[in-house]
Amino acid sequence: MKILYIILALAGLLLILWLTLGKGTLSNLFMNKRSFDDLVQAFEFEERVQEQKPEEVISLLGDIEDKTIMDIGAGTGYFAFRMSAKGAHVIAVDVDDRFLNYIQEKKDSLNDSLIVTRKVEYDNPLLEDEEVHHAIIVNTYHHINNRETYFAKVHKGIKSGGSLLVLDFKKDSGGKGPPRRYRVATDEVVKELKAAGFSEVIINDTLLDKSYVVIAKK
Repeated sequence: MKILYIILALAGLLLILWLTLGKGTLSNLFMNKRSFDDLVQAFEFEERVQEQKPEEVISLLGDIEDKTIMDIGAGTGYFAFRMSAKGAHVIAVDVDDRFLNYIQEKKDSLNDSLIVTRKVEYDNPLLEDEEVHHAIIVNTYHHINNRETYFAKVHKGIKSGGSLLVLDFKKDSGGKGPPRRYRVATDEVVKELKAAGFSEVIINDTLLDKSYVVIAKK
């Protein structure tokens, strides 16, 4: 009986955390159970180039030379450095100083002047009005709470005619990434981004096996 009470108490605590913190915060807690070195390896693993086809994904934005792009939740800069290599001015943002330091050290070693880092808040991308041509968010959409409010701020920060690119894990793809309970289905992404003010939302769920790409236009 005592064990049953403990199980019920833990279940109640989990429910309270779920309701008060939101799934995004819980997925952050789940991710950060690993060490920083493990996270770096998880972001920079060799097979990722085949799994997420970064060059093909970036090409969906069109010609990005001399364009300004915010990489939300940039992590190790996996996409940021590939975009700067194409001539884009990249604002690599994260809430975690460890990743920002990692990107800064790498950009210094590469003498990459097209990337700047910016620390942001969990609930605010800290974008000025129409500051960027495009924004991308890779493997991070599911980490954000109150997404309609958050991406309304992103919408304001994108220039007219620009777009937001979302790459995240398919709900039932399994494999690497967060558990299914933290993943966000594409129909939910479309609903949230339209509510945030984006005029056209296009789903591409055929380019990648385990992830989908959503392009939301302003």
